[in-house]
This record gives sequence, structure tokens and C-alpha cells, in this order.
Amino acid sequence: MFGWYTESSKVEKRTVNGCFCGWALDALDLQMFSFAIPAILATFHLTRSDAGFISAVTLVTSALGGWLFGALGDRIGRVKTLQITIIWFSLACFLCAFAQSFEQLVFFKALQGFGFGGEWAAGAVLMSETIRPENRGRALGTVQSAWAVGWGAAVILYLGVFQFWAPEQAWRILFALGLFPALFVLYVRRGIPEPLSKENLEKSAPFKPFEIFGRDSLRMTLIGGLLGTGAHGGYYAVMTWIPTFLATEKKLPIMAVGGSLAVVILAFFCGCIFSAHMLDRIGRRLNIAMFALGCIATVLIYVFVPMGPTALMAMGFPLGFFAAGIPASMGALFSELYPAGVRGTGVGFCYNAGRIISAAFPWLVGHMSEKMSLGSAIGIDAAIAYGLVLVAVLMLPETAAVKFGAEPKLAAAAAE
Repeated sequence: MFGWYTESSKVEKRTVNGCFCGWALDALDLQMFSFAIPAILATFHLTRSDAGFISAVTLVTSALGGWLFGALGDRIGRVKTLQITIIWFSLACFLCAFAQSFEQLVFFKALQGFGFGGEWAAGAVLMSETIRPENRGRALGTVQSAWAVGWGAAVILYLGVFQFWAPEQAWRILFALGLFPALFVLYVRRGIPEPLSKENLEKSAPFKPFEIFGRDSLRMTLIGGLLGTGAHGGYYAVMTWIPTFLATEKKLPIMAVGGSLAVVILAFFCGCIFSAHMLDRIGRRLNIAMFALGCIATVLIYVFVPMGPTALMAMGFPLGFFAAGIPASMGALFSELYPAGVRGTGVGFCYNAGRIISAAFPWLVGHMSEKMSLGSAIGIDAAIAYGLVLVAVLMLPETAAVKFGAEPKLAAAAAE
């Protein structure tokens, strides 16, 4: 399954390793909030709707960050942009530890989201332009599995910090630890070459974030944004609230919540690897559709079927497995829809712009849970979101292993 990696060149391996670590650190910083929600609610006397609002703001700014930093990558290069975004989200996470009010926390989380969205866009395009076409799906899908690694690290930190400090202090310590990913920039600067030639960078047009809305690319941009909306809406509707769902509605203690999440995270890693392998075997469209259907079924079972702690832990495996497949597919798919001059912009927009609309999903879960059970709110929102993924993927062309340079023709043909 990993033969593609062993046969890769030294540059390809360095790029895969660097982007894998960068995405894991990104996940580490962002996932801390979901574990800290109960303590933050108590500290600032907030409601679940307030917590959903913080998540929504983070997603909106991550969408803007992905789009604008993606365009910046087209202008100054992928590697430089990756360095900037890693430092950005690490510092913002650190600042969250010092928030003295709800408003300050919202502001710092907004800054964090901006860098978070940009980091994925820069890394995905860097990978797509470095890895050979026949291995692109496997490589990008495998790097997406780094999210599970960072997520798992966040769980470990959460369990350790909350075991030894009171909740009102523990959540601040958790965010303060988010500064350490900034040190990773030292590796990025030394180990990863820039895929765009100096000549191409010098010939780049000025900052052009709106070029992806031209006639040749508009259809792909709109459909890609819809796919991103459904994928992120479903994921964040579920994963933002699962720790709170297990702790409040299922009354599980901290260690049991951690154990259940460990199963979900392990399954997410497995789902990314499986999806990465299938992307280059059955194509992008069929793979995404298969995982979207799996997401709908498993989420509804998880939140609506009565289960004890053991069954919940077991059901966490298919929940995490199917949740991984769509994010693991989008980097390859979106990269293959755009030419080099706007690839960063297009990938950043399609993957992240959906977050502007999808930001409503975690907020709606919190709002709806004030009139119904939290589990019901999660299930309804997630089913709608993943339904949007199915609609979008039916309207996209198959792009498996497309060679860069053919993308403008692809986009033009799809628009006719």
C-alpha cells in the first residue's frame, strides 16, 4: 500500500514528510477547542450557541485564509506561504490562552482560523505539484491522515492537562502549548524546495484572487465550493460536538470520552489511508460518493440508536473511518481542476470557501440542541451536509491522474 512512497524521489519524500507534519500540527492546534468547550463555557458563562458561534467564526476566517493565502502562494511561492501560515496559526492559538472575555476569544480564534485555512491550501498545492501524477491521490490522501495524528496528540494533551489542572486553568494551558508548532518552520525552510520555478514566480501576475471566477473556471469553482460546504459542514457538525455529546448526553467520564475519541481518531487515520489507496484505483468521484453515503448512515446510527459505552466505542470506528474519506479526496481533486497560475487560489477557495456556509452547521447544532437533544441536532445537520456532497460530486468530471497542463481544457470542457 505504501510502495509509492518507497519508490518516490528524495524531494517527493521530503515534501510528503513536511506536509504530513505540518497538517498534523495544524490539527493539534485546531482540535484543542472541541475538548476545551465545557471549561470555556463555564469560565465565561456561555451557552452552547456561543460555543457554536466561536466555531463558526473560526471556519469563516479559515475560508478567507485559504482563499487569500492560496492566491498569495501563486504569487510568492508555495513554501514561503506555508511558512507564514504555520507561524500565524501557532501564534494565534497561543494568544487564545490569554483571552479575558468571550469577545477576545472570538477574535483570537478568528486569527487562528485565517492561518489554518491558508496552511492547508499551501501544503496541498505544494504536494500536487511535486508528486508524480500516478501517485498524487495516494500521497495527498495519506497526508490527510496526519489530521488523525494531530487530533490524537490533542486528545493526549487534553487528558494530561485536565487531569492535573482545574478546568478553568487547564484550557488556557492547552492553548498555550499550541505555540510549539511554529518551530516546525525551521524544517520547512531547510528541507522542502519550491516547486514553482523562479522564472514562473517572476512572471506571475499581481495578486489575483478573483481569476477563478472567470468563464473557464466558474463552474468548477462553484461546484467545488458546494462540495467543500457539505464536506466541512458534516465533519464539523459531528466532530465539534462529539466530545460534548459523550460527556453530557451519554454521561461518560473524561477517560471514557478519551477512549471513545481514540477509536474515532484511529479509524479516521485508517479511513484516510484507505481513501488514498482507492483514489487512484476507482477515481475521485466514486470514492467521494461512497464515503458520503457511509457518513450519512454511520452518523445517524451513532446519535439515534441507543447504545452503551462499549457499543459507542465500537461504533466510533465506522464513524471516524467514513468521516475521513472525503477530506482525503479533495486535495487531489481540486488541484487537478486548475492551471498552475491560479491553482493555489482555486484549491484554497474550493476547500475553504465552503467553510463560510458550513460554519452555520456547528452553530446550528448548538442552537438546535436548546430545543431538542444534542444527538438529534448533530444527526440532522450532518445528514443534510453530506447530502450536499453527493449532489456536488455528481456534477464534477473525473480528474484521476490528470497531467498538469491539461487543466484549462478540462475546465473549459466541463463548462460547456
